[in-house]
Amino acid sequence: MSGVAMYTAVQAGGTDERVMQHAPLVKRIAYHLLSRLPDSVQVDDLIQAGMLGLLEAIKNYDVSQGASFDTYAGIRIRGAMLDEVRRSDWTPRSVHKKSRMVSEAIRTIENSTGREARDADVAEHLGIAIDEYNRILQDSSSCRVFSVEELAQDGDHYLDEAVDHEEGLADALSREGFEQALANAIASLPERERLVISLYYDEELNLREIGEVLNISESRVSQISTQAVLRLRSRMSEWTSD
Repeated sequence: MSGVAMYTAVQAGGTDERVMQHAPLVKRIAYHLLSRLPDSVQVDDLIQAGMLGLLEAIKNYDVSQGASFDTYAGIRIRGAMLDEVRRSDWTPRSVHKKSRMVSEAIRTIENSTGREARDADVAEHLGIAIDEYNRILQDSSSCRVFSVEELAQDGDHYLDEAVDHEEGLADALSREGFEQALANAIASLPERERLVISLYYDEELNLREIGEVLNISESRVSQISTQAVLRLRSRMSEWTSD
């Protein structure tokens, strides 16, 4: 269904007031995400996608699923925005391929050694120089959305329409397990990666501000952030798929 057709259908159902009521939520989520996305992403595009997510939420919300409408709508809105960013991704396939190679290398090294994979370890495993490895991290960071929000998308499916109560309960338990596994994976990151993730997602500092706090360059912060998320992807591989 197109955005216009969906909006007409929702209006027909007498929920136009609900759309207006939650429009500020769409705008707030859009600006929150915008600070973490590439410069090529326009806030108007996020808001437009988010409004479609809100309309979907109004159409599909079922109180019996146990989540409040605001929680359900927030997840739908955020998901719609991230889907729009992914659809607009012009990153060369080679960048995606190399980022997956890094994630797989991290997983292989950590599984075989039982310790954190360092930059030099990953570069050696891939047979490349450390400078080239850092360029891969930089390319991955600047060209694609590598975020904890995107990683966590795979855990949001429990709020989709459930066929029956048992399925809804199973999905909720799966979500709880996913969140715990993600929290454990973040807690086990190397100290500097964990600090960057915390400053970026909890304190909501941008890359330049984090660089000032840690006394390192903005590009280095970007590399550390990207490596942290690739490490999380490798450690959460049983829960997620590319």
